[in-house]
Amino acid sequence: MTLSYSTDIVVFGGGVAGLWLLNRLRNEGYGVILLESNTLGCGQTVASQGIIHGGLKYAMTGSLTGASNVIADMPARWRNSLQGSIEETFNIDLSNVRVTSDHYYMWSDTGMRSKLKAFLGSKSLIGRVRAVPESNYPSFLADAPAEGTLYRLPDFVIDSSSLIEILADHQPKGIYQTSPSTIEFLRDDSGSVTGTLIKTKNKTVRIATQRIIFCAGEGNQALIEKAALKTPQSQVRPLNMVYVKRPKLPMVFMHCIGSNFSLTPSLTITSHQDKMGITTWYLGGELAESGVTKGPTEQIHAAKKLIFSLFPWIEFDTATWGCFLINRAEANINNNYRPDDACLIEEKNVLVAWPTKLTLTPVLADKTIEMLHATSVKATDREHCAELDSLFNRPSIANAPWS
Repeated sequence: MTLSYSTDIVVFGGGVAGLWLLNRLRNEGYGVILLESNTLGCGQTVASQGIIHGGLKYAMTGSLTGASNVIADMPARWRNSLQGSIEETFNIDLSNVRVTSDHYYMWSDTGMRSKLKAFLGSKSLIGRVRAVPESNYPSFLADAPAEGTLYRLPDFVIDSSSLIEILADHQPKGIYQTSPSTIEFLRDDSGSVTGTLIKTKNKTVRIATQRIIFCAGEGNQALIEKAALKTPQSQVRPLNMVYVKRPKLPMVFMHCIGSNFSLTPSLTITSHQDKMGITTWYLGGELAESGVTKGPTEQIHAAKKLIFSLFPWIEFDTATWGCFLINRAEANINNNYRPDDACLIEEKNVLVAWPTKLTLTPVLADKTIEMLHATSVKATDREHCAELDSLFNRPSIANAPWS
């Protein structure tokens, strides 16, 4: 038996980008359902450090492009949503999302002081970054030796799991879990995709749609291949993320700058609470990028060496250490070029979307809606199909890998 249903858009992928799109598209009046193969936020989203950044690291290498100027506006835009400001249609109410730190910092040793002073005094950065006097240091640096300079950035940190929960809570209907192996794509005589066919235990579901959006992170490539698309291609850049847990660790939110101006800080630290309430430092940056060829023992040894040198006043004897590999999925737009903006590619009525960075998720939604309008995809009055609720389960929220 076949259930036939039509909607405006089907979104594949229940990470932050897919859920953000679901909210924005429905706010625009589109009928949308979202399909997720695992748990909401699994993979990149829940493994994110949650930093909403303004692109300072691009400026550090002189890469002040139009894209980096867009990134510079992101902290303010996110803050508007976090304050519940939804006067503009492009904002989503995120007032219940947990902000783990209102500020993010950058620490450099004395050897970088003169170079940083000149750099931060450049026209492009005036007013965006401020040196912090020792008397105003955050509590986690209260016992630090005075051998460096601390800067406060316009960036801040959110709890990624909380973000997923709130985005999903805004949409109680139309989020379904289904295996990719059960899905086929429907086409017209020209080869354009016109919908999807999903085989469930009891029925085959035929969904006609104006557009399909692949927003599944690392899963995009398999979907691209299944839909036989030629233009979009995905790439991954791996990380070997490290975490360290210990009761009463100070909550640290900071980039540590190495001996040269690099696109990637030597260490990027965010702090979280695990399920037992134990403070967890989550370590990224160059440590995670250079650690992809290392096994767990070697990577944790490298992390300990770096942490002990940067925080000699903190005791880690009773700490628990761990690491895991995670891939960042991006568009392959120019022979493995590292993109610095959200990417959206359309082929055969399919839009393939990559936010590239958490902070650019709202920009991806803007681009998607602009493309829909430009290609005359109009919202129609679609009622929710209650029978779909009985055929599919709603996916749960993913757990953070360090939790």
